[in-house]
Amino acid sequence: MKFQINQNQTENNSLIVIPVLEDYLAPILEFKVKRQIKTSIFAGKKDSTFIIDSDDQTILLIGLGTNPSTSDINKSFRRILSKNKELVQDKIKIDFSEEFTQEMVEAALVGLQLGAYSLAFFKKEQPKDFEALIVSVNSSLPELKNIIDRASKIAKAKIEGFKMVDLPPNVLTPEYLANWAEEKAKSLKIKTTVFDEEKAEKEGLKAFLAVGRGSAKPSKFIILEYRHADAKFHLGLVGKGVTFDTGGLNIKTAGMVHMKSDMGGAAAVLAATQLIADLELPINLTTIVPSVENAVDKDAYLPSEVIGSHAGLSIEVIDTDAEGRLILADGLSYMVKNYAPDQLIDFATLTGSSVGTFGYECGALFANEDTFSKAIQEAGLATGEKVWPLPLWEAYRSEMDSEIADIKNYHGKPIAGAITAAKFLEAFTHEHPKWAHMDIAGVAFGDTEFSKTKSGTAFGVGLLLKFIENQL
Repeated sequence: MKFQINQNQTENNSLIVIPVLEDYLAPILEFKVKRQIKTSIFAGKKDSTFIIDSDDQTILLIGLGTNPSTSDINKSFRRILSKNKELVQDKIKIDFSEEFTQEMVEAALVGLQLGAYSLAFFKKEQPKDFEALIVSVNSSLPELKNIIDRASKIAKAKIEGFKMVDLPPNVLTPEYLANWAEEKAKSLKIKTTVFDEEKAEKEGLKAFLAVGRGSAKPSKFIILEYRHADAKFHLGLVGKGVTFDTGGLNIKTAGMVHMKSDMGGAAAVLAATQLIADLELPINLTTIVPSVENAVDKDAYLPSEVIGSHAGLSIEVIDTDAEGRLILADGLSYMVKNYAPDQLIDFATLTGSSVGTFGYECGALFANEDTFSKAIQEAGLATGEKVWPLPLWEAYRSEMDSEIADIKNYHGKPIAGAITAAKFLEAFTHEHPKWAHMDIAGVAFGDTEFSKTKSGTAFGVGLLLKFIENQL
């Protein structure tokens, strides 16, 4: 898309988009639309639209209700290109009235660009391409150019997050993620390091290597470093990068077709890393993605095996389908020991238990420091990427005790699954004082109005941006 600023002249055959807050409908109709509409037909209510068509132009009124969240605005504008593409020719003019704040305009412009995303990667007949679409933005905000630039960077990062989860596992492999990270190092101020299996062995990443043993696709341990001269703090991110999960020898009996999404945590932290570097935020950031495929063959790791780990703890494998926590264990330990970030957050599509607790509405949050936890919650609520806390009480730690090893990877019970998984991870954080674990199994991939099948949501990207900027 190509953006223009405050182009007052409207050309023929262009679509004019006017967002409407319910309380400001009357002046919009009088001064912008210049006609009256019965409120029984259109009153500016949330999720409503009204089209006025004439010979030379089409006006699309988008109702946003009285006090829309940025998430609501984002979704309303995403519908323009996703669901109303037949209205769009070569140009769109978006006319924001004075009551629209910088945050609201940004949300709208991000949503507009997300609407151009499609899952039709391999279709012979490709969907309409909006690359050359001219978008004229009218607003009285003084920093409009900067708002547009920032919105474009946010949209690009989120689309990367969508794409990584939506691509099929024969394309989106550990090697693909490693190549993606190396390409970002060429265009952004990021240093990328990738450990192959031989290097990972030398680094003692034994739990990580065990999970990938059954796959023909080599595992990759990916590290990205972004540094800023005026950094306010150092954030460490770890994302679960299981590009496909069969369950291993404890093979899944249902839902395996969706297991390309088991790297939703990796997608979140990689897309967020792109965005943080693109915006040149004044922090230091280290991101680690242990990436594997959990497959089945003669070399696959076995239930009842005892494996090692980077932290030096031995692990009894009770269930090979509890593999995400094994690779995260090495990722967390390596992060703390080698980079010592001030704050440490991991994202993972980890347990069905978190879905059983929160459904598809929010992720499960575990944090070992209250102020840290609340800051993450607030960022999630502000962006519509909600997370809610569950306890890390020490009473749950005994559930992971093993008779033969230091710890087991699964307690084998149909209770407290998300909590016991978090307690397992905690054992590999070397008592880091500010660590948070986000189980995003129910929110990283799911049914949305924007595709006919389950698709990626880029959950976590907006939350992380808000969380960081609230500290600057």
